[in-house]
This record gives sequence, structure tokens and C-alpha cells, in this order.
Amino acid sequence: MNMPYHPAAAKRIDELSPANGEQNLGGLLLDAGKLTAAGAERALQLQKAENLRFGEAAIQLGLITEADLCQALSQQFSYPYLSPGEGHFSPELVAAYQPFGPQVESLRALRSQLMLRWFTAGHKALAIASINPGDGASYLAANLAVVFSQLGERTLLIDADLRRPRQHVLFNLGNRPGLSDMLAGRAGMSAVTRIPAFLNLSVLTAGAVPPNPSELLSRAASPIKLEDFAQHHDVILLDTSAARTSADAEMVAVRSGGALLVLRQDHTQLAAAAAFQANLSSAGATLIGTVLNQF
Repeated sequence: MNMPYHPAAAKRIDELSPANGEQNLGGLLLDAGKLTAAGAERALQLQKAENLRFGEAAIQLGLITEADLCQALSQQFSYPYLSPGEGHFSPELVAAYQPFGPQVESLRALRSQLMLRWFTAGHKALAIASINPGDGASYLAANLAVVFSQLGERTLLIDADLRRPRQHVLFNLGNRPGLSDMLAGRAGMSAVTRIPAFLNLSVLTAGAVPPNPSELLSRAASPIKLEDFAQHHDVILLDTSAARTSADAEMVAVRSGGALLVLRQDHTQLAAAAAFQANLSSAGATLIGTVLNQF
């Protein structure tokens, strides 16, 4: 919704805001169409009369909601997240739509562990693996990619599940050229898609589902390598096929150097998880940890 711009009110907001010189809260609310110029003037008057913060005054007057204020603050502090339905992404992207819930707090805690134990040690790539389809690897990879991008890390999410790809659905990217096309030499770096809603996030979809995913992923003379992506990104997460259905996840993990394994409560077989860890170890890759999915 476009609202009329009111230069006088905007100027007063700039003068009264403690964040003068940066885009202030009132300006953000005006730009977003959450506040009218007349409403901004009323909020400024109440702010001055009762020594309130601008957002508090606007809420007290019933001009904006707390959700509006949180959205504006997220922009002011460069912490992008989305309102319900905004961006037309999957609701499964809880890190985008429910950033203050307990699930996302757990994701941020996991992000901190990965930063300390893996990425600050010189690694840039990490495979997100699971034993069975439906254990939650795609969900975790997508949401981890969002929280890493919110940290300011230049993040690339690669859908390396060339059998049952999901990232193009989660990020509403449609059926476009992706990893399989790059591995076959039919697409270049332009297949990597920036996600405008998150300034630091890019996604490479799986592309066309090939008849030979294992052969594509294991080619030594692949036209594209992880090192090529690492020149432009700080964190590269690779969603992989279920380990029980193929050896793709192990190949991707070996190329990445390490993997994080998602276990689904009352579903994942521990013996299969132990075998996956043993296979990675024998191939020279590291299983850096496991995540228990309770849903």
C-alpha cells in the first residue's frame, strides 16, 4: 500500500530521532506504509510530551501494532525477517517467519556451535545429512541458511539432493536450472539465485532431476567445484539425499569435509547412523555432530 509522503513530518522525525544520520524508525514505518504522515505527527507530539520512544508513542495511539514495530526494528538493526505470507516462501521457513520462537532460538544456538566448532576453523562448506527421507535435513538446511544470513555471513544454500529436491519449493524458486545443470556443464554461476528478502542469502536449486545423480556428484572432473563457490561465500550448506537410499550424502560430505546428521526421534535407526559415521570416517570426512528432530 502506498502512502503519501509528507516532507515536514519526515524532517521532524529526523530531527527528533536519536538515530539521526541513519534511517530512523519513523521513516521506516512511513516507507513501509504502516504509518501516515498525519499519524507520524501525532506520534511525535506524544513522544515529546511524555518522553516516550517513537514506537511506544505510535503503539499507544493505536497507529501501529507491535508486529509493525518489530518489523521496522528488524530493518533498523539489519536483522531481516518476514511477516506471515510475505515473500511467498514456505511456512516451514520458521527462521524467516517466526524469528522469536523457541525453535529459532534453538537454531541460533546450533549456529553458534557450528561457527565455533567448524566455520571459524577455516571450513566453509558443511553437508546437512539424514538417514531417511523425511528426517528433516532439508528443513534444517533451509532454516540454518536463513539464520546464518541474518548473522551477516554470506551464505549459500545448495540443494545437492538430486533425487528428491525440496529447496526450490521452500524458497518458491520454481523449476529452474541448478546444481545438476552446472555439473553437466549446461549452466554457470548465474544459476545461483540471490534471495532479496535476505541480503546475505543465495540458493542454488537442484535443477533438473537427472537419471544419474551419483555419477554427476562423484565426477572428479566436474566443471564446478565447491572452491569456486567459496570465493564468494562465507558459509555453504549442502542439503543431501537420505543416506539410506544412496551413497550421495557420503559423497557430498566427503567433498565438503564434514557433515551434520539429522536424527528424527522414534524414526531414525541408530545402527544406520553409526554406519554412516563409520563410512564418513573411513573416507576422511568428519561427522561434526547430530541434531535430534523431535517433530
